[in-house]
Amino acid sequence: MTLALPTATYPEEREAKRQALLNAVESLRGVIEAGIEETEKIGTLPQATVDAIQSAGLFAYKSARVLGGAQADAMTQLDVIEATSRIDAAAGWCIMIGSGTISGIAAFLAEEAIKGIFIDGKFPRAAGAAAASGQATPVEGGYRVSGRWAFSSGIRHSHYLGMGAMAIDGQSEPKQIRVVVPTSQATIHDNWDVVGLRGTGSNDFSLDDVFVPERFTWGGSESKPLRGGPNFYLGRPGMQVTGHYGVVLGIARRALDEITELAKTKKRGYRGTEDLISNRGSFQRFLGQSDARLRAAKALCVDVLEEAWELVTKDIMPPPELQVRMRSASTYATEESSDIVSQAFRFGGGSAIFATHPLQKCLRDVHGAAQHNMVSDRSYENHGQFMLGFPDADPMG
Repeated sequence: MTLALPTATYPEEREAKRQALLNAVESLRGVIEAGIEETEKIGTLPQATVDAIQSAGLFAYKSARVLGGAQADAMTQLDVIEATSRIDAAAGWCIMIGSGTISGIAAFLAEEAIKGIFIDGKFPRAAGAAAASGQATPVEGGYRVSGRWAFSSGIRHSHYLGMGAMAIDGQSEPKQIRVVVPTSQATIHDNWDVVGLRGTGSNDFSLDDVFVPERFTWGGSESKPLRGGPNFYLGRPGMQVTGHYGVVLGIARRALDEITELAKTKKRGYRGTEDLISNRGSFQRFLGQSDARLRAAKALCVDVLEEAWELVTKDIMPPPELQVRMRSASTYATEESSDIVSQAFRFGGGSAIFATHPLQKCLRDVHGAAQHNMVSDRSYENHGQFMLGFPDADPMG
């Protein structure tokens, strides 16, 4: 698999960059829509979709400008993923994961390793897993790494994998590190057969005693970014939830788009009482209330991101109390989106249950996204613990 150089370049000014990125998403609409049926069948994005996203520079939109990335701010990241997920959730999810993984590699690896990955300005694609599911045994010059990692979205189109592992030398306390390996050194397991987010290709992968040079590792959460700007001071909740916000809000918006159009032509009711769905007061109330709910959920997400962004632009990591609010806002947006999509699906009646109808895909995808641990009910428990002053409260608890 050859590396590809993003052909897009983006302005430095924040609003101009945001608009350019959103224009890039819209320019991909035709390619993404044309590949959705194949995406669902093969369980990963078609190569044409991946190539188009790569050429538009969207896999690089979080990464350091010095390496060819757009280095977009957190609020722009939300907008980009929301816009993409409104077209197709799998594409939005894969941009979220792919851009996040390669941006971390670009931010934390030493210069020697960067030169070996970003060759001649070419921008690789990456997948991986945040969990430290493997073991790294220190050896001369690096580590021998073994383990199995789950949910590696976009792995079949990746050049490199980034993952967590526990470094264990038998003498000191185990410590979590991040390691990077070529995808060609991993075994990809054909286990991605799921209901929602089918097209994300989130297969398991494993490594069996793979040597990883020291320069292709870094020290985990305590490491400081070497390049890439404020994004990498957001903490783990902040780095991940920008995309989660966008995916679920985008799916919910797509569901409202679909049911709004269907309601103008579809009649429901028994013989003699049939009427357009759009004429029913219950639907009108649902539509207006759903729009307000999604606007409110997004406003919450943007508010907490802007509060965090003000700190990270000064190289200050948001305090745990703010990090937990970033996470619980993502859970809230997910709950609101899931409920709205479910109601839209019901208003769609029998039309919505056919495999070709977008509403059933919205239903499957939003509930697939809601299964992620980042947006579980546990985030509310953690939020409450901070409010109660529990000394061991943890945003990622």
